Amino acid sequence: MADNHKPPTMADIARIAGVSLMTVSRAFKPDSLINKETRAAILKTAEDIGYVFDSTASNFRSQKSDFVAVTIPAISNPNFADTVGGLADALASRGLQILLGYTNYHMQNEERLIEQFLRRKPQAIVVTGGKHTDRARKLLKNTHMPVIETWDAPSEPIGNFVGFSNALAVRQMVDHFVEKGYRSIAFIGGDVGRDTRGSDRRMGFVAAMIAHGLDATRLIAAGPPPISALEGAAAMARLLETYPDTEAVICVSDQSAFGALTECQRRGRVVPTDIGVGGFGNFEIGEVSTPRLTTIDPFSRMIGQRTAGLILDILDGRPGDNVEIAPSLIVRESSR
Repeated sequence: MADNHKPPTMADIARIAGVSLMTVSRAFKPDSLINKETRAAILKTAEDIGYVFDSTASNFRSQKSDFVAVTIPAISNPNFADTVGGLADALASRGLQILLGYTNYHMQNEERLIEQFLRRKPQAIVVTGGKHTDRARKLLKNTHMPVIETWDAPSEPIGNFVGFSNALAVRQMVDHFVEKGYRSIAFIGGDVGRDTRGSDRRMGFVAAMIAHGLDATRLIAAGPPPISALEGAAAMARLLETYPDTEAVICVSDQSAFGALTECQRRGRVVPTDIGVGGFGNFEIGEVSTPRLTTIDPFSRMIGQRTAGLILDILDGRPGDNVEIAPSLIVRESSR
């Protein structure tokens, strides 16, 4: 049997509240100039009858939406979750919501999402990283809305960026291990190419090792990103079988570092006496592991908060400046 139930309309609200349809329409605008008591009564009537305001037509007329579009590589990564959380909380004060797109570390997926987002005319678009397909860059360059690249500090930003050099961030970790007396140091990361930030960390590791006059060839690819703890453990097993004299390992993320840490324990390698382990991201798992994990804190929530502030500045007509974040080395028990 067909369901003849019809959702409530503005006309229903106008009839119940005893006002005109135009007054009801105005009541749903945040900057409405109608009487506060009248607006409150209209909104209460809407709530009582279960009316949901459809902003599509209003947005079409004003050419303004109520959302910011965001692309992230992984929805399970705590760093990106923190960034989106910081962004969403800071934008909520202005009534802006997040429309989230998941790229799975594929620039082609990002390109497709950017095109779909732009059709919906967001207030701004936020992308993760500073490397994109040629077409994605063209799409972003041709738009008039704020474009913010995050988690990177590109040499040629499309609009503005909020981020840091992943290569320089890893340099801090290499310097720390060398200072502690480690010399045969390895790097575990994802397959080169898909995770551009991970690739930059790998390049930063190589450059830092060469600068210290050390062998930079102990590089283990753990598979396509995101690298899990299980894949980190498997990569650590390959590393110890290939280079049994390895004294320390730096991993592309805390999650993979946790897997590497547990593999060392299974093999009877004492951390940090026999081998040091470092990660990236300052994940919660690194604080509860045994031993606790030395890592790099990229201040992921701050990235979201500063991105929101930058967007609101630009929307308010103020000049938007790039924001460089300074990741911090956190030394814990996994490095002597």
